Amino acid sequence: MKTQRLTIYDIKNRLQDAPYFFSRKTMKFFHQTLKDFSVKKQPNGTYHISAPMRDYSGKIMGTTKRIFDPKSNKFI
Repeated sequence: MKTQRLTIYDIKNRLQDAPYFFSRKTMKFFHQTLKDFSVKKQPNGTYHISAPMRDYSGKIMGTTKRIFDPKSNKFI
């Protein structure tokens, strides 16, 4: 049976340990949208998510990076 890959929307809905992570206030502060996030499945079954962080002028000032574990529905 083929396993379905998770999208950033799936991860947001499953996330239990950090409800603030995708909050409107947090995303607005870093000038991010869910469409900015890339999701890559890792060989061990976890997911690497990342998105550029921008300053008030739109210049990239860093990257948000997290590892999501779909078994526990938490960041690790």
